[in-house]
Amino acid sequence: MTADHPPILHLENARFGWPGQSEQLIDIDELHLAAGEHLFVRGASGSGKTTLLNLLAGVHTPTSGTIRLLGTDLTELSVSRRDQFRADHIGVIFQQFNLLPYLTTLENVTLACAFSSRKQRRATVDSDVETTARRLLDALNLVGEFHDAHVHKLSVGQQQRVAVARALIGDPEIIIADEPTSALDADNRDRFVDLLFHEADARNCTLIFVSHDPHFATRFTRTIELGSPEHTPELAS
Repeated sequence: MTADHPPILHLENARFGWPGQSEQLIDIDELHLAAGEHLFVRGASGSGKTTLLNLLAGVHTPTSGTIRLLGTDLTELSVSRRDQFRADHIGVIFQQFNLLPYLTTLENVTLACAFSSRKQRRATVDSDVETTARRLLDALNLVGEFHDAHVHKLSVGQQQRVAVARALIGDPEIIIADEPTSALDADNRDRFVDLLFHEADARNCTLIFVSHDPHFATRFTRTIELGSPEHTPELAS
C-alpha cells in the first residue's frame, strides 16, 4: 500500500467479545485489503465468521481497536451513520438471499438504491435505475420474463443471481458474501463462485467471502482462518 493507494479496508488491534465471555471472539492485530482484492474467511461454526462480517459492515463495533473502510473509521460513526455508510458502499449477499417474495426480480434489485442516494446516482450515470437493473440482470443471464417474475417463482440458482445483482447495483466498493453457497451442490457452488469472481473483477470490487468449506481456499489469494485456540486469525497470502 502507498499513500496514493491506501487500503480500502484496514483493521488494527481489532478485538470483539460478547458480554460475559472471558475470551475475545475476534482478535486481529492488523489486516488490510486493497481495492479489487478477494479475501476468504473460513472457520467452523461459532468461530466468529459472521461476527467479523458484522464488524466490517458496521453492524457491530469492536470492543477495542479500529476498523477503517475507505479511510473512514467506523468506530467514530453513530449507528445511523454506520447504517448509511453500509448502504452507500457495501453490497451484501446473504446465506438465505433475503429477497422479498412479494416483490418482482426487478424490484428486489432496484430496492438497494432506495436506501442510498449514492448508489442511485452511480446506477443512473447513463440511464435510469430500472434500465441499469435490467442490464445487470441480462448480464447475469436473467433475461426477459424473469425481470417481472416474483422471486418465489424462481429456482435457487436464479434467486442467487438476483441476490448478486442486488449486491452489485450502484457499484459498491465492497461485496460481502456470507455463506452464499451452503445450500448448493458442488457444480452449482463452483458456477456461483465463478460468476461472483467475474462480476467483482469487472468492477474492481473488493470481495469478502465467508464459508466453512475449505474447498474455496485455493480460489483466493488471501485467507483468514478463524477459530484457533488463541482466537487469533491466521492470515495467508
